Amino acid sequence: MEIPEQLACLYTAELTETEDSYTLTVPATEVEKGAVTPGETLRVAILADSEGSDSNDSPDDSTEATPSTARSETPTASQPEPPVSEDETRVVEIEDVGDQGDGITRVERGFVVIVPETEEGETVEIRIETVRPNVAFGTVIDRLDHAE
Repeated sequence: MEIPEQLACLYTAELTETEDSYTLTVPATEVEKGAVTPGETLRVAILADSEGSDSNDSPDDSTEATPSTARSETPTASQPEPPVSEDETRVVEIEDVGDQGDGITRVERGFVVIVPETEEGETVEIRIETVRPNVAFGTVIDRLDHAE
């Protein structure tokens, strides 16, 4: 799956039904880490569960807000530079695990780094392999601590 450069955050949420609508809950950490702001209008892409779901959606189906309600996109030149660079090494704690089993951590300004083959709570030294404007991908160099 290709990850768009405008990606501000990535998390898993359960769709809940209310009387006349449906709700997706944004985890508090996404707001606290600076990825999203309360009251802000955002684009939302909905991906089917990779292991299948009760709906008839295929994994490639997605829903997106109409351009008139979507957050206005800022030219890349005015976006802040990612706080990491390729080949940089860092010691991080894995904060969460995504649907596909990859570890997720956040660094400065809530910037997301995806680290495959890690578990939540694990402290690892990583090398940043790929950097995009809103997400980076790292590989484990050393496992420093492992959650029990």
